[in-house]
Amino acid sequence: MKNPLFKLITVNPNICGGKPTIRNTRYTIELILDLLSAGMSEQEIIDDYPALTKEDIKACLAYASRLAKVKSISKVVA
Repeated sequence: MKNPLFKLITVNPNICGGKPTIRNTRYTIELILDLLSAGMSEQEIIDDYPALTKEDIKACLAYASRLAKVKSISKVVA
């Protein structure tokens, strides 16, 4: 079943180079995940970025969770 939060995730080649964003804004999923992994709470993120909602942040986490559900991972050599 598709997560209803995914409707908040958009990919537009004209916004942030086509990176996944929240609702066609310039807030990338990557940014939100970086802030969470740095220890910011949902409320701190919303205080700093008032256009975001708790649902937006949950959508980022759901998106990341879906990406992590891969069948196999290959080592990428830079």
